[in-house]
Amino acid sequence: TAVPVLRELIERGEEEDACIELLSSILEALYAAQKVTPGCSAAPLPSPAVQVKKHVQLILERLLHAVNRRLIVLERDSALRSDYVACMAAILSQMDEDHYSSYIKTFPSRPELMDFLMETFILFKDLIGKTVYPCDWVVMNMVQNREFLRAINRFAVTLTEMFLSNSSFELQLWNNYFHLAVAFLTQDSLQLENFSQAKRSSILAKYGDMRAAIGASIRDMWYNLGQRKIEFIPGMVGPILEMTLVPELELRKSTIPIFFDMMLCEYELTRSFSRFEDEILRQLDSEVEGGRGDEQYKQLFESILLSCCRGHPELAKPGENFVALVTGLLERLLDYRAVMNDENKTYSMSCTVNLLNFYKEIDRQAMYIRYLYKLKDLHISYENYTEGAYTLLLHARLLKWSDEVNTAPMQGLHSPSLHTQRQLKEFLYNQIVDYFDQGKMWEEAIHICKELAEQYESEVFDYEMLSDTLQREAKFYEKILKVLRPSPDYFAVGYYGQGFPTFLRNKVFIYRGKEYERREDFEMRLLSPFPNAEKLTTTSPPGQDVTGSPGQYIQCFTVQPAEEAKGRFKDRSIPEQITNFYKANHVQKFSYSRPFKKGPKDPDNEFANMWIERTTFVTAYPLPGILRWFAVTSTTTTVVSPLENAIETMMKTNEKILSEINRHQNDPSLPINPLSMLLNGIVDPAVMGGFAKYETAFFQESYLQEHPEDEGNIEKLKDLIAWQAPLLAEGIRIHGRKVTEDLRPFHERMEQCFVQLRAKVESQYGVREMVCFEDRRSGRPRSMVWGADWDRLSNAGDRRSLHSTETPPTPKPAPRTPESEDRRSERRENRSSTFFGYRRQDPRQSISELPEPQVTLSAPRILLHPEPGDRRDPPQEQSLGGSGWSPRAAGGRWGAAMQPGPRGAEQPPAPQGEKRRLSGRLRSASRAPPPRRISPTVYETFLELSDA
Repeated sequence: TAVPVLRELIERGEEEDACIELLSSILEALYAAQKVTPGCSAAPLPSPAVQVKKHVQLILERLLHAVNRRLIVLERDSALRSDYVACMAAILSQMDEDHYSSYIKTFPSRPELMDFLMETFILFKDLIGKTVYPCDWVVMNMVQNREFLRAINRFAVTLTEMFLSNSSFELQLWNNYFHLAVAFLTQDSLQLENFSQAKRSSILAKYGDMRAAIGASIRDMWYNLGQRKIEFIPGMVGPILEMTLVPELELRKSTIPIFFDMMLCEYELTRSFSRFEDEILRQLDSEVEGGRGDEQYKQLFESILLSCCRGHPELAKPGENFVALVTGLLERLLDYRAVMNDENKTYSMSCTVNLLNFYKEIDRQAMYIRYLYKLKDLHISYENYTEGAYTLLLHARLLKWSDEVNTAPMQGLHSPSLHTQRQLKEFLYNQIVDYFDQGKMWEEAIHICKELAEQYESEVFDYEMLSDTLQREAKFYEKILKVLRPSPDYFAVGYYGQGFPTFLRNKVFIYRGKEYERREDFEMRLLSPFPNAEKLTTTSPPGQDVTGSPGQYIQCFTVQPAEEAKGRFKDRSIPEQITNFYKANHVQKFSYSRPFKKGPKDPDNEFANMWIERTTFVTAYPLPGILRWFAVTSTTTTVVSPLENAIETMMKTNEKILSEINRHQNDPSLPINPLSMLLNGIVDPAVMGGFAKYETAFFQESYLQEHPEDEGNIEKLKDLIAWQAPLLAEGIRIHGRKVTEDLRPFHERMEQCFVQLRAKVESQYGVREMVCFEDRRSGRPRSMVWGADWDRLSNAGDRRSLHSTETPPTPKPAPRTPESEDRRSERRENRSSTFFGYRRQDPRQSISELPEPQVTLSAPRILLHPEPGDRRDPPQEQSLGGSGWSPRAAGGRWGAAMQPGPRGAEQPPAPQGEKRRLSGRLRSASRAPPPRRISPTVYETFLELSDA
């Protein structure tokens, strides 16, 4: 009589505390009665065991369904849920095979039985996923799992008997069963490897490993499906994969073959298994990232599936390709997971790139884009804005400038309004431009702006956005010339030893350092993820004893970018702010030079036997890119002779002087100290030894007799030495103009050294001159840029042709707003540029000893102005100089000359030792003549006459 009342109250949700207490008391009494051994009785009454069985059957039929339904409708945070679950588990624990069979028969129709099974599967899965008991209450959780396992297996029999035939098959019911069984197998409370050894042993002794039992049941149920299997592909690929990833060896061995059965099933129907392949690749990514899978699983997966595929000739080749694909992905995913949570995200970025490249190769665009944004977020979190921009650019390049609907999955914080590919691409381009701006990669930002401007101007006709884009682009051009942008250092890093992950092991990478980052700081950042790694002190590649050892060895040294010639810059004077960018960016080749001694030693001259072993590294991709480092794909080693080394050193020294001259002419506010050290180190033999050691080592007759093949290189070295003199002269002139009084003695000492040096150089190797040309480009001031193609200028056979090389015509200046004559002269001075000419003459006075000429190079006509108060016209052109020298006679290309003489009168050459005091300055001609060379000798003669 109590059971019907209990059922009514439970269904209505009334007096639930009392109902639960009463039901618990009944179940406890029945459980105790079942434990009593039936005694012999003479009375013809039913035995106690039979009576208990009938009472359990009554409770099962009247209350189990009511308790289940009440659990379904109760709130998750209700305190009654745990009590109801305990009652349900107690009812299930007292059921035997007969109870289950009898209970199934109580349902009057198949739909009602199906509803009960559906509700039970959903309820069990919900209780497994969100258990009502604390995770450390192991006993109660294991009791619940034991009873759930018995019930699931018994209901599986019912499924096979009543819902498998063609006429009675229920896809959703079977699907719910598989999902419930997999959820049961993968729940945390059954993962025994996570428990201590003592607790694991206790659970195994009392309850066994329930995962093996439910895994075998899942496998048998799958094979029972027969021709119905195709209906569960690809839906069941994910759950089966999750089950096989459980780290239990026997379970894996028994369930991995299900994958081959899926492949075979789809292949027999469609002659391919593409749906299965796509799904397992997609599911594998999320499962491994979530913490499942290991090296053992990769090996088992490969061996089991390869064995299965080779047993079927039709699937042998495609099966092998599929296994190679999955194992390759597994390897990359395991590497990615191993470093994903490291504080140092450097290696997470490498593994992310490995994955996105893998997905690109196999044409899985959705996964490719997913990892692109993971990489972008990592870069931005570390302020790697340049790399973040290049990463986003990969996504933008996949999009078209069209109004097609964007079908790819959206990533990042994209606005919901970005429906078309054009909208998304425009959004990405603007974000990329911002990142390039923050990374000081304005050249790259300009390329993107040009593409945007083309769309605004010619496709969508949005002139307002066109205006904004062009203004933005103009600011980038201005930043290129005006904002300081230090060149990054590059480092070669080798990871040797078997202790490193596979993506690093015994590989060499080229790293791009951060701004102003010292090598010591870089090495500390590099070693932090590997505290046990040993740093190699040599730069030579290690031997097998290191690469094959179980330890970790890191090698790090600085490399130099190997600049490749830019065709558009050849034979042109380009501001170094522009050229410096291409010297350190978009570089794929890097070199490291290791000096070594060869041949007889000369203690007085180390240059004579200083050989260079030059190693050139080629990276997989140019730097910078989507990473701050790339793997080295090839390495070559060459040997540089001492003479070739001397030539390279002289070329670099000349280029350095030239660079300093340009920097100081472009920005007079620069500090003078770097220029002081550079010049003094060259002109003062006490500091660096000068190039005298080159002369001793290579210019002797004995050397030429021993090495006749080096005659051309010796002439080249002599030519470079000769070219250094005018560079030093200009550098010392600038230094004298900027030097403070405190450093005046230092400057005078440097001038004295240079006078002697130049006299020697010009007497032995000839004279080279810097010749000024006007750089007349538009009405805006330009930087003075001096450039030289050393390979060309140092070729002795080309000297004469250099002297007569024609210059391109100067474009007509654009109209300008009126401004004062002095202001225009100042701006034109800043626009001049210089190139080198060749002239042989006797040693002459140092240009650094002369006062700086007040000249304007915008037009090479030189006019003398009368003294104040004198109104006569300027004199006409005439030749000058005590030696009868004239500009036209010197080269035939001079369109202007100095006109010495007071107040316009023509004067004869000044006698030796007589000085004339003249005042004058250069002024632009009214018309812009072609560019003409102005020799420094002109300045000297003019100033000599001025001092008279």
